[in-house]
Amino acid sequence: MKYLDEFSDPVLARRLLDQIHAATTRPWAMMEVCGGQTHSIIRHGIDQLLPDGIEMIHGPGCPVCVTPLEMIDRALAIAATPGVIFCSFGDMLRVPGSGRDLFTVKSAGADVRVVYSPLDALTIARDNPDREVVFFGIGFETTAPANAMTVYQARRLGVRNFSLLVSHVLVPPAIAAIMEAPNCRVQAFLAAGHVCSVMGTSLYPALAERYRVPIVVTGFEPLDILEGIRQTVVQLESGTHEVTNAYPRAVPPEGNVPARLMLEDVFEVTDRTWRGIGMIPASGWRLSARYRSFDAEERFAVGEIHTDESPLCRAGEVLQGHIKPHECSAFGKECTPRNPLGATMVSSEGACAAYYAYRRLDLVEVGA
Repeated sequence: MKYLDEFSDPVLARRLLDQIHAATTRPWAMMEVCGGQTHSIIRHGIDQLLPDGIEMIHGPGCPVCVTPLEMIDRALAIAATPGVIFCSFGDMLRVPGSGRDLFTVKSAGADVRVVYSPLDALTIARDNPDREVVFFGIGFETTAPANAMTVYQARRLGVRNFSLLVSHVLVPPAIAAIMEAPNCRVQAFLAAGHVCSVMGTSLYPALAERYRVPIVVTGFEPLDILEGIRQTVVQLESGTHEVTNAYPRAVPPEGNVPARLMLEDVFEVTDRTWRGIGMIPASGWRLSARYRSFDAEERFAVGEIHTDESPLCRAGEVLQGHIKPHECSAFGKECTPRNPLGATMVSSEGACAAYYAYRRLDLVEVGA
């Protein structure tokens, strides 16, 4: 198959579904790690076509959702600093901090700009040598290489008025944290294909062995998801726990070697706090010593940050798979995409946004 629509072929989808039904003899709970996979599952109703016993648990793989509240508040404080041009991807502008968001700061007069690449922010810095330009670098192993390349270029070109506010997180430590939680129900993982396209698959066999869970690298189109589920069910039913690749057209075992070398040069591993989850040891990146002068956290003294999460928001439980979005009492009422209480409702990869967009609340009410 060459084109994306071929990965939605209904005949092939039906064939994979039949194989999944034939292979399933008992209930299983598996987590799709990535929010993009969650949206694909909900959008295409894949979870409703599976055998009754198979539960899809939505994972924490949404970069906007897991960016900690403290970092959002720090971004707001830096953006409001006179002389700063604060650059971000558009999906961060409506993510609520403790009391406001980047749109609010922008409407109050701050110079907040949406860019489509971190290199755009570097260009803005070169065009405005009398201003400080900060780029908000968030996300998983997928977005980190471009941000690393931008800092590398800033250093190479001698652009000193550019800095990066770093909030990068890593998937494997999050999988370990999920499995070690006392109330964990996850029995297998659909690993995020785009993360593995960068990092390869070498980090996953140790996790599969330690926690005795199948890990299947999975893409994002309907047939990708179904094939990932099929391979997972086959392993669960046979009692095996291996790493398999259901997304070989995009994921070589070694990943993207130049990107990995760039990451190793610019970043170093550090502890990171995940919004709604808490601190996970060695689960993030920060700028390495060679590039520390480009760290916006060190460049801007914004004082101590006091965070204040909405008491109604249960996004953390959604991110850990403890509840489904519609099981939060604020879902679709106090919390909507227009007035989000948490990042899972405003992010394009958030599980709450997926349930709201595809009217899963209506389906629950009809079925009640």
